[in-house]
Amino acid sequence: MAQRVCIIGGGVVGLTTAYALVREGIEVTLLEARDTLGSETSFANGGQLSYRYVAPLADAGVPWQALGWMLRGDSPLKLRPRLDPAQWRWMASFIGACRTSINRRNGAHLLRLALLSQATLQGWREDDRLDGFDWRRNGKLVTFRDAGHFEHARKRVTDNLHQQVLGAAECAELEPALNGVPFVGGIYTPNEEVADCHGFCQQLAARLRASGRCEFLMGRTVTRIHHADGRVKALESGGQLFPVDHLVIAAGHRSAALGLPGVRMPLYPLKGYSLTAPIGARHRAPELSITDYDRKIVYARIGEQWRVAAMVDIVGFDPSPDPRRLALIKRQARETFPLAADYEHASEWAGMRPATPSGVPLIGATRYPNLWLNLGHGALGFTLACGSARLLSELIRQREPSIDLRGLAPRAA
Repeated sequence: MAQRVCIIGGGVVGLTTAYALVREGIEVTLLEARDTLGSETSFANGGQLSYRYVAPLADAGVPWQALGWMLRGDSPLKLRPRLDPAQWRWMASFIGACRTSINRRNGAHLLRLALLSQATLQGWREDDRLDGFDWRRNGKLVTFRDAGHFEHARKRVTDNLHQQVLGAAECAELEPALNGVPFVGGIYTPNEEVADCHGFCQQLAARLRASGRCEFLMGRTVTRIHHADGRVKALESGGQLFPVDHLVIAAGHRSAALGLPGVRMPLYPLKGYSLTAPIGARHRAPELSITDYDRKIVYARIGEQWRVAAMVDIVGFDPSPDPRRLALIKRQARETFPLAADYEHASEWAGMRPATPSGVPLIGATRYPNLWLNLGHGALGFTLACGSARLLSELIRQREPSIDLRGLAPRAA
C-alpha cells in the first residue's frame, strides 16, 4: 500500500482525491500554488451536478456550427488562433473527435463515471455527514429554442426512466419562471443536483485538516518533477525538493507543463465565465437548474445566490475576464429571467477549465509506477470529481476499480 501520496493541485479534483485517500487511511501532502484552496476553476463554476447529461462538446457538426458562431457577436464560442503548437494539436484532435460514433462512445464513458460520482458524493454525505455547501437534488431542465436542435436531442434520449421529453407548455408548468420564454421544449432529468463547488472545497479542506492525515503546503508552485530509474523521486518548488512516494497530478490546465517523458497530457484551457447575483425576497429565480442549450448558458439557484455560467473561449492561457463576454451573459440572462436576481450587484468571474479534446478526463496510472493523473475534466470537474477521486484511490490501494476504466486511463506519449 502507498506510504504517503503527494497531490499537486488544491481545486475540487485535488481535494476530492485527498479526501478519498484519507478515507482509505492513506497519508496525504497537498501542494497548492495559491494561498487559498478551491479559488480558481472551482471558485464560481456553474454549480450544476449534471450526472446524466454529460455529452462531450466534440460532436458531429460542431466544427461547422462553430464557424457560424465565430461570425456572430453573441457567439457562445470564441476562438483566437495563436502561434502555439499546443493549441493547434488540441484543435486537430478535437476535430477528429467530432463524429457521432466517437461522441456516443465518449458520452458512455462520461456517464459511467458521472453515475459513480453521484453515488460517491451521496455516500460521503450520508456516511460522513458531509454538508454545508448548499447541496440540493432539484432536477435539471435542458431547454431548446431551435426546433431542429430539440428534435435531435429528443431522438437521443434513451433512458426514459430517468429523462423526460417535455413540450413548451409542459416546461412552463414544471418551472413557472419559464412562462413567456421562447423555448420549444426540453429534456427533464429529475435526479440532477446543484451545490456550491467552492463551499464544497472548503468543507473538504476542513475535514482533511481535522483528520490529522493531510498536510497542506500553500503558495507552492511546482516547477519540476524529478525522476530516475523509471520512478518519480521528488518535486521541486522554490528551489526546495520534496521527496515523494506516490504523486498525483491534479493541477488543472497547468498540469501539462509538469509533463515527463512518456506521459501524455493533451490539455488546453477553455475559458468560461459566470455571474453570481443575490436573490432577494422580491425575486423569482427558478428552482430547477436550467440549461439554455442554444445559447450554451447554464442557470442554477445555489442557496440564496443565482449562478449564471457560459462561454467557451479558446484563447490561450490568459485567465483575465473579458468585460464584453460578461456583459453579453448579463444581457442574455436578463432577457431570459429578468426577475431571477439582483443583476446590478452580480459578482463576475472567469475560470480556465482544463479539457481534453475528447472531453473525457485522464484518470489512472502512467508509465511511472508511482505517478498518477487525475485531470482534464473540462466543464464537468465538479460533477465528476468524487467518482474520479474514488477510482484513483482504489487504483493506488491496488483494489478492483468500481467501474470499467475503458476510455479513462491515460495513454502513453
